[in-house]
Amino acid sequence: MFAISQYVLLADGWPRRLIALLGGAIGALALAPVNFFPAFVIPMVLSVWLLDGSAGGSLFLSLRRAGEAGWWLGLGYFLAGLWWLGAAFFADGDQFAWALPLGVVGLPAFLAFFTALGFVLARLLWSSSPKRIFALAAALSFSEWLRGSILTGFPWNDFGMVLGGNLHLAQTASIWGLYGLTILSVLIFASPALFLEDGKKTLPAAGVILLGLLGLFGAFRLSAPERIVKGAHLRLIQPNVAIADFRADRKVELVEQYLSLSDRATSPDRNGIADITHLFWPESSFPFILTEDGQALALLASRLQNAILFTGAARAVRDGRNAQYFNSIQVLAGGEVKESYDKIHLVPFGEYLPFANVISKLGVTQFVAIPGGFNAGRSSRLLTAPGLPPLLPLICYESIFPNEIARRIDGQALRPGAMLNVTNDGWFGMTSGPYQHFAQSRLRSIEQGLPLIRVANTGISAIIDPYGRTTAFAPLGVEAVIDGELPKALPPTFFAHFPILIPLILWLSALLAALNGRRKV
Repeated sequence: MFAISQYVLLADGWPRRLIALLGGAIGALALAPVNFFPAFVIPMVLSVWLLDGSAGGSLFLSLRRAGEAGWWLGLGYFLAGLWWLGAAFFADGDQFAWALPLGVVGLPAFLAFFTALGFVLARLLWSSSPKRIFALAAALSFSEWLRGSILTGFPWNDFGMVLGGNLHLAQTASIWGLYGLTILSVLIFASPALFLEDGKKTLPAAGVILLGLLGLFGAFRLSAPERIVKGAHLRLIQPNVAIADFRADRKVELVEQYLSLSDRATSPDRNGIADITHLFWPESSFPFILTEDGQALALLASRLQNAILFTGAARAVRDGRNAQYFNSIQVLAGGEVKESYDKIHLVPFGEYLPFANVISKLGVTQFVAIPGGFNAGRSSRLLTAPGLPPLLPLICYESIFPNEIARRIDGQALRPGAMLNVTNDGWFGMTSGPYQHFAQSRLRSIEQGLPLIRVANTGISAIIDPYGRTTAFAPLGVEAVIDGELPKALPPTFFAHFPILIPLILWLSALLAALNGRRKV
């Protein structure tokens, strides 16, 4: 082990870059669907050794070596963790195949600059003290928070998901959220690097103890009994429609498929739509504007009986020849749209083009076949229906933004009783992407103490309780009907009360520990 650490410390040029690249890639095994969280030891221990090996020469040279190592480690992590994005470029034919390198390599290369920034900041706080792992934790958690915040944010596969993907270890997210888990992930999995230092066993031992305490806390929380909202009988439809089959000329077939699934008998007490109170269909269920199709609305009114339908649907607002389109969730009863929520946080290049006036001239279009792309909704709101508590609507990857969700909840007059996430992960096929999306959505339940209704076109669909436990489930890539009851919400968690303050206190504690380590050198 000592020989390995010395080799990493002294490595230079391409051997050093390859060490960082491979270390980052191995770290992605800690993410869904593998969820082998011990794998994160490799990139974090290598981070300590690579930063140790960045010393020497001028400050600029030292920071450059640190930043370069961080970029290569980040590149490996994001390449291995986001390779599945390539599936989206072929989901609807090969018209976007030319952009494959931009998504599969270009995006990871860009995201790796955030890891590089974390390494540079860590190097500025670095010391020879064992407390230098606190410098790594403070710096990388800051760069991860930045990655999830600027340029619309992209916190996908944040380092905190190493712990957040394990149901037991994720339970402290109810106290300090995803970004608190990020700090702990770095500290715990970087601490083995200190075992090689004579007489410096306290922090590595503390890391093992901390990991055990997280597990015990999780086991205690998960022993709580499940409680349900009485009288709410939910049905979630997972139609498993291929992206290429989502066409206007198939609208009759698609609606009939949804209605047939909605009325399917699944058990003695679920003989069909008559036994359901609330029905949920996935994101963008219709290849047409539902509110402008009287025939479709009449069909829904006649076939859905008294069930209230929550469905993803495109919505249009027309002004003469001009139109604005929104990716929405609509609530229907008796064939009438009672409420709508328009997606606020759109996917760049998927639902709209950033700098469209320039990029569109190059022949680039967004993935969705909407003229000009979708418009962003103007405000958040709760969706209400008789027999259910208010629902916080989240469309597609809106569910991966912990602080944004916390702000939305705080901005409501009433606290929601559950979250509703409709999505279409069919763009990504049978890859890691839908599993990662599911894991991140589930963590929002733990953070907020709110159950989650998650309905996806191709999976993973589920009903999740406020501890993150799955009470009903449909796997990826199958047509399915899910019946279940709605779990009751918990009182607001610590994170729900203080979504910024508590993670900030944890981050400041790591920063102060790092500075204390510098003073003692």
